[in-house]
Order: sequence, then C-alpha cells, then structure tokens
Amino acid sequence: MKNLFYVALAAAFLSTACGETAKTTDSAADKTATAETGKTADKAADKPKAPMIKAGVGVDVAKKTIFVGTLNDESGPAAVIGKPFAVGKRLMAAQANDPKNKMLPAGWKIELVERDHGYNPGKSQQEFAAIKDKVLFVGTSFGTPPTMPLRPFLKKENIIAFPASLSSQMAEFEQTPPIGAPYTAEAQRAMDWAVSKAGGADKVKAGIIYDQNDYGKDGHSGWTKAAAAHGVTIVATKAIKPGQKDFTAEVAALKAAGANYVLLTVLPSASGVILGTAAKMQYGPTWIGNTASWVDPFFKHPKLPAPVFANFYWVTGLPFWGEKVPGMDKFLAGFAAYSKSLSTPQRPDFYVLTSYIQGLVAVEALNRSIKAGDLTREGFYKQLRTIKGFDAGGLTQPMDLTKFPYVTSTKTRILKPDFAKTTWTVVADYAEPGAKPAAAPPAAAPAAAPKGATK
Repeated sequence: MKNLFYVALAAAFLSTACGETAKTTDSAADKTATAETGKTADKAADKPKAPMIKAGVGVDVAKKTIFVGTLNDESGPAAVIGKPFAVGKRLMAAQANDPKNKMLPAGWKIELVERDHGYNPGKSQQEFAAIKDKVLFVGTSFGTPPTMPLRPFLKKENIIAFPASLSSQMAEFEQTPPIGAPYTAEAQRAMDWAVSKAGGADKVKAGIIYDQNDYGKDGHSGWTKAAAAHGVTIVATKAIKPGQKDFTAEVAALKAAGANYVLLTVLPSASGVILGTAAKMQYGPTWIGNTASWVDPFFKHPKLPAPVFANFYWVTGLPFWGEKVPGMDKFLAGFAAYSKSLSTPQRPDFYVLTSYIQGLVAVEALNRSIKAGDLTREGFYKQLRTIKGFDAGGLTQPMDLTKFPYVTSTKTRILKPDFAKTTWTVVADYAEPGAKPAAAPPAAAPAAAPKGATK
C-alpha cells in the first residue's frame, strides 16, 4: 500500500507539471482500486474518452475555445471585397459553433479575433503584432500587398495565415496556403479562351490593365506568357496605381492600339470605372476579369447599367453564389440561419461564399488536429499538410495541400454575367491552362549516304 501511495503521488506531480496537456478524468465513483493487484479498474470502460490535447498559443483547452485571427480590409480600397470576406468567416464560425451542425468535436468552438488593416501593408504588420500572441492561426490575411510583408513574421512565429489572395507567391510560402488556382493560371486560361473565341491567334490583339502590385504582376505574367506561347501580339499594356480614380488615358491608349481582348487584373473599385469609361468612349473590346476584378453588387449597381458589362467575362476557379453544386444547399441554409446575427449588413455575395469555403479548410485541419491530440501551431500545420482531395463538401475543385510549393488547383473557367437572373452562365468549363510554347520545327533529315559509302 505504501508503494501505491508513492505511485499516486508521482502521478499527481506529473499531471500538474504538464501544463500544456489537458486531460479528461473519470469520477472516483467510476473507478475502483484493488490492493491485491494495485491496478485501477474502470467501470465506464465502454464509454469513449476525450483525447489528451496538447495545446499552445491561441487555445483554451479548459473552455474548448480556439482563437482565430483575421486581418481584413473593411475601410480601404478593397473594402467592397473585404467586408463580405469578413462576413464569410463570421458565418463559418457561427455555423461551426452550433453543436447541431457537428462541424467540430463536441464542446469545441471558434472565437474570432478581428482586425482591420485597410489594405495598408504597414498597418497589416501592426495588427499582426497585436494579435499574434492570442491566436492559433490567422483565418484571413486579406490581399496580396498586405500579406507579403508578413511572411518573415509568420515564419518566425510558425503561424499559418490563410490568404485572401490567389497570388502565385502565396503558394511559394509554407505559411500562406491558397485555396484555388493562382491569378497566373487564370490569365493563361483567359488567353487560351480568347484565341479560341476569336478563331485564331492572328485575330487577337491583346491588351491588359493591371494593378502595380503583386496581384497585378501575377496577371500580367500569365497573360504575356500565354500570348507568347500562342503567338499573340500584345498591343497595349497599362499599369494603374492603387486608389486611382480616372482611367481615361488608359482606355484611350487601348482603343488607339486596337486592343480587342483586354485582361483586367484590377480591383472592383477600378474595373467598374474602367468599363464605364470605355462605354462612354464607345470602345467595346472583349473584357476578361481575374477573380478579384468582380463583386456581386455589380449586378444591381445604380451607376453601372447592365449594358456596360455586355462584353465582360470572368475567369475564376471558384464557385458562384447559388451554383447547383453539392454543398451549396448547406451553405445557403447556414447563411439563412446565421446571417441576421452577424455584425455586417448581409446580402448574397461571392466573397462571403469564398471566405466561408476557406474557413471550411481551416475547420478540416482543426478536426484533424483535435483527433491527433495536438492543437499547437506545429500540430495544426502538420494536419493541414495532410489535406488532399478536400472539396469543401462539393463546393470546390479538389484541393491538395500535401505538396510544396502548393499546387492547390490549376483549373479555371470562363463565366458571363446574366443580369436578368443575377447569376452566371458558364461559357467555357473548368480546364487547365493549355497554352504551350510552339514546338520547334523538326530538324531536316540527314541526306542518305551514297550506295556503297562507308558510315
């Protein structure tokens, strides 16, 4: 019995010392000890036990709460995207925290720690510094320019930040896993489609208007590479500044150059004005916008009537609101059930859906981490990297986060807005970028040696 006393005392000491590990214990009534064997018998052995959880920064195991950061733009030039993106994460958290949905193990919940950087890279760093010691991971790091400067700090803190960006540079950094095809792949796919629609590369006079940042450079890179591969001439290239309001000079240059297929790698605050300016100048090329060039409020914009978008097409690898795909009904039901309780005005919006899908990827990694008993940043990263073939319940193309650099997806498609029905028509289905450099002409065959000649 004396030995049993020392064993119990040592066990109590170890339990107190391991402060990072939460352990579920059975009540004394469920256990009996026998002096003969010195072993503990569990009367409730047939009941499932909660796993031992190793936890780190941003996790309160006692309260089963996981703190998730968001760095968003709700006041800057991309707020028209940032506000619905914020709603998407709030919706995901509300749905996950409702036990009836069984999105997280019993009792676990997510608490968002939200900050607004206004699309300012400097403020993004400040806000990250303010929350980094409070959260397990960053569920939204909005925008390419505000995310890029965070990379060394994310590495130092060993923290994942899910980017609200499809920049190819996100896929090149382990701490910023994307959820869809990069802007480069979108731009290449757009060029493939332009050549097909025009009836040949010789009928395409390509132009591009792009933001002077990493997002814009991504679109420019994909567009120019695909043009070279197809043998298409780019007749006009115009870079614009963040926050620019007047695009008369850029549109006039495109018109003068005769550009008939123009890629828009710009934010919605620019794309609407560009299209409106072109309409006033009676310039009507085929416009193709990257994912981030569109917002659903365009469907009912008071100053941009539907005819302004008559020649606009959208290249994206993500689903649109209400699309008939598996998982959409569950999302829409969640939106109807929880959106009224959220702090931002609600309406159907592509970016609410996109942010929600991104949140489901994080929830999948959290479930795996809890099951593995490791809710540290290292454990979350490890489980995130096991995700392969995940399609958010059918909402997206299957994702693969097991490879690095990340190749989440490369398939995109071409859509055209249907203003009468406030939805989209699929013009060209999902496909990989098909543009490849033209093969070199075969070398001339060597002349046959004369009969009887030695080789």
